[in-house]
Amino acid sequence: MASKKSELPPLNPEEQCKPYAKYYRDPVQPDPSHLEKMDAPCDPTKALYPEQMNDLLNPGDLEVETGWCNLPNGAGFIANRNVYKNVSADMIDWWFAWHPLESLRYRIWYPPQHAGIGLSPESRERILDPDIPNSEKNRGVTHHVVEDCNCGMENIDITFLSPGDFGFDMARWKESHVSTFVGGFGWSSPADKTDHVIKAPSLMCHIFRQSPGGLEHRTRFWMGYTMSRGKPELCLPPGVAVPRMVVQGLARHNVREFSNLAVLLPEIYTEFGGRMIA
Repeated sequence: MASKKSELPPLNPEEQCKPYAKYYRDPVQPDPSHLEKMDAPCDPTKALYPEQMNDLLNPGDLEVETGWCNLPNGAGFIANRNVYKNVSADMIDWWFAWHPLESLRYRIWYPPQHAGIGLSPESRERILDPDIPNSEKNRGVTHHVVEDCNCGMENIDITFLSPGDFGFDMARWKESHVSTFVGGFGWSSPADKTDHVIKAPSLMCHIFRQSPGGLEHRTRFWMGYTMSRGKPELCLPPGVAVPRMVVQGLARHNVREFSNLAVLLPEIYTEFGGRMIA
């Protein structure tokens, strides 16, 4: 029996006139075997801590490339790997600079769970500056996003950092260890928050390198951590853990959104790539 199409929130008349409105469509379904890897937690003893992030610059694979768990300190750990046959590092740099400029650009990435995005005037000016390379446009910029990571709509503020400010050893920052990077730290709270809601911090790391199969995308999230004076810092009180359903929800969301981007990005880059305004 054919699966039922998802109910996408309708576009308003202004959005319908955007040249990329045609990409607002039902997302591509991920490979079931890939998504199944997020069904149960991985072994925490094989997980990578944020203090070990430079291990991502080693050749070969780490013990967990796709999986999630709670670390012994209560933090949430997520790893996910995708290999893109038709995506380049330049396309990744362009996408992460292009999509935050308008909410519809964020929504087409993974509807219906991506609901909106915003920037400050200063951040918008930086992204639109033609003298700043795409790979650097988001450094110091905060994306204010609204999305559902399988636990309800959240308001999430994501501040992007350079790889050096994130904590990577820049003496090792070169091909073939790495091609490009997108990462930083974020704070989230329910979209229907009250004054008593406590925001939850996370570190986000998307690191890309070339592989025989194409551009390899290796994601790591460390939920319950933030950046303090250039180093990862655990923000959880003793005995407190990030809820398992929250960790797994983000892990499954990550598989789905990047499975869709793998198909969307080559199409949309062919039409709009290299331009910020469309």
